[in-house]
Amino acid sequence: MLLGSGLKTVSKTLVGKELQAALRAKLDEELAEYDAAVDDDQAAGELADLLEVIIALARQRGYDEEAIGRMREAKTLEHGAFGMGYFLIKAE
Repeated sequence: MLLGSGLKTVSKTLVGKELQAALRAKLDEELAEYDAAVDDDQAAGELADLLEVIIALARQRGYDEEAIGRMREAKTLEHGAFGMGYFLIKAE
């Protein structure tokens, strides 16, 4: 939010499906902002925003940040890590 900006804001507390839809739209928005980042610092800030939205989506489904982290680690051990450049092309 724009806390401390001096701007007047209007906000609404969302719940349920309305919140999930808003978070999904926010994910698209933040991803577009990441894609448009002009330098690494701006990109890192957008990645932080993406993580915040992803964590909020996880919480909507009953998972906390630690649970998602454990799932990510398990999947990395089982399938490899994107950060190492491993991408599955095909499985038959």
